[in-house]
Amino acid sequence: MGQVLHGSARTTEAVRRTIQHSQESLRALSKRYGSNPKTVAKWKQLHRRLSDFINAYNYGRRLKTLKGLTPYEYICKTWAKEPDRFDLDPIFDLDPIMPGLNT
Repeated sequence: MGQVLHGSARTTEAVRRTIQHSQESLRALSKRYGSNPKTVAKWKQLHRRLSDFINAYNYGRRLKTLKGLTPYEYICKTWAKEPDRFDLDPIFDLDPIMPGLNT
């Protein structure tokens, strides 16, 4: 089964993925795929926006359910008390191991 796109859609999932990983300028990509430069910019900043949201949530958002701690602070506090519950040290190698919420 193919993708179902609405009538004015110009980008498929494969094109969006290509745009996200490309090093070309927005103008060149919009010309190549026949899209508006604003649309290309949206798909190219999407990864950064998600990353910013995940970082803000994990490191800046204090939650009542965690007694006023951020998720990262809560994990570090729990690790300090009960390190046997964890396979890896949450303080080191954050990016490759723990990229964010629900990933």
